[in-house]
Amino acid sequence: MLSALLCDMGNVLIRYDPPHFLDRLGIADPADRELLLGEIFASPLWPKLDSGELDEPDLEAHALPRLPGRLHSAARQLLYHWDDPIEPVPGMAPLLEQCHAVGLGLYLVSNASRRQPEYWPRVPGSQLFGGTVISACHRCVKPQAAIYRIALEQFRLRPEECLFIDDMEQNIQGARAVGIPGFLFTGDAAALGRCLREQGVALP
Repeated sequence: MLSALLCDMGNVLIRYDPPHFLDRLGIADPADRELLLGEIFASPLWPKLDSGELDEPDLEAHALPRLPGRLHSAARQLLYHWDDPIEPVPGMAPLLEQCHAVGLGLYLVSNASRRQPEYWPRVPGSQLFGGTVISACHRCVKPQAAIYRIALEQFRLRPEECLFIDDMEQNIQGARAVGIPGFLFTGDAAALGRCLREQGVALP
């Protein structure tokens, strides 16, 4: 019987879309966009934020000397405030409310930097979660088996009673490797709701 949802954050609960973040800053020049994306989100150092090997100031110190001065302010904004404003994935907050109301446990399992707790309270529905496992804080990332096992142990869950929700197939496969069924999320909260009902969850 399903008793808990393990949820990813980016593109499951909130929008995570680097080109869109550039749009919000009004960065229209294609060359500037390529520079910023290459030195921030597409940098080989960006995954080291998720793994806990680096923090944002480390990436800032590396990236700014490689960017023209006119882009420094935008680079800092992307590093430290890509989450401002938070843009929730449509339909997910109400679905989480329904899941919580019928007794499903909600837990976050996310690849994110140590800065994640700063913006997590602003994510709609975050107050419903019973706990979080953030990759940088545990020095392991999805789809490594360790991060899923940490969540199972920390929240005292049985893998077969959970459903892991993520927008990336490799992360779903990582969860399945430790016995946790997965749902590949494509932005359709209604489809997730139908999946939960098919598994016997008594959603309204």
